[in-house]
Amino acid sequence: MLDWLRTRLAQRTNPVPVRGGLTPLPERFRGMPILSDRGAEAGERPFDVPSRLVRTDARRLPVLDVGACLFSPEEIVDTPEGRIAFTRDYRMASSTREGLVSRTGEVELAQALDRRMRRLFGRSLRLRSVSAGSCGGCEAELVALSNVVFDLARFGIQFVASPRHADGIVITGAVSTNMRDALARTYAAVADPRIVIAVGACAISGGPFAGSPEVLGGVPPDIPVDLWIPGCPPHPLTVLDGMLRLLGRLEGGER
Repeated sequence: MLDWLRTRLAQRTNPVPVRGGLTPLPERFRGMPILSDRGAEAGERPFDVPSRLVRTDARRLPVLDVGACLFSPEEIVDTPEGRIAFTRDYRMASSTREGLVSRTGEVELAQALDRRMRRLFGRSLRLRSVSAGSCGGCEAELVALSNVVFDLARFGIQFVASPRHADGIVITGAVSTNMRDALARTYAAVADPRIVIAVGACAISGGPFAGSPEVLGGVPPDIPVDLWIPGCPPHPLTVLDGMLRLLGRLEGGER
């Protein structure tokens, strides 16, 4: 143990900051998608996105659904309305599902819980993770939140082994039909008031499995979600940023 402590002190590595603007990420990182002003020129290949990133609004105009984005290179395409591209902005979590849908790709960042809920959870939040038909990618990023780089526990947020010890649940996966009952039982085992966080494209929209008869296509409507965190999988900073905004530790509209 003493050798471990000496090694840790010699590294002099502080956890990554999550306040005061964006934390720089590598150029290869694909963050929030946007629809730029540059449209496709005549003769360019037809617009074809291998996901449900693009959908139409009530006026039949294209909008970007960040909750359905798979953050793949194949989603970088030209359309008559503009070019779909990725930024390096990891701040994408929203309080509502529709907050992830917009004409440009800009999302409505998560708003803080009401004052009563912040008093209850603001300094000590315990969460139970439910993998409801996931590939394991989102869980790997949630595990990374506990390492020395991101150190989720410094904010008083921890994962626990039982829903009866939890203040809320974190749901990953497209919610397979076999996991539907287990998810409902886990949600019911958490005492009110409780928080529900949907993590990843699968939990939000079904991800690449959307439309399959074996999945529900994300968190079912009878489980109210307080925080939607897009990604495939989300970066740990995306998860951290969303959770801290939900708890009122970051301003809801601040970028």
